[in-house]
Amino acid sequence: MSDSAFESLADSLLAALEEGIGVHADAELQGGILTVDGDDGTWVVNKHAPTRQIWLSSPHSGARHYAFDAASGQWKDTRGGPDLLAHLSAELGMSLDWRPQ
Repeated sequence: MSDSAFESLADSLLAALEEGIGVHADAELQGGILTVDGDDGTWVVNKHAPTRQIWLSSPHSGARHYAFDAASGQWKDTRGGPDLLAHLSAELGMSLDWRPQ
């Protein structure tokens, strides 16, 4: 994946997450970093260009890294856990959706 393709996918994902989460919780996207403040703590989702990954810091599950899988169109956990949207949906108690453009 090229740098520009990663940036486009990552920016699209973060914007969709801000919009979807913002309906239910305090979510703010600045400079490629999404911060979500909830009753249980703060989640941080950011793009990490050198590794072409999305990184998640969660008060429930700690640090996780996700790489885009073109075959499924999902951001897959690099350690084999659930994909990013499934993981965040479960932790935040809301349904999240995103499709690559």
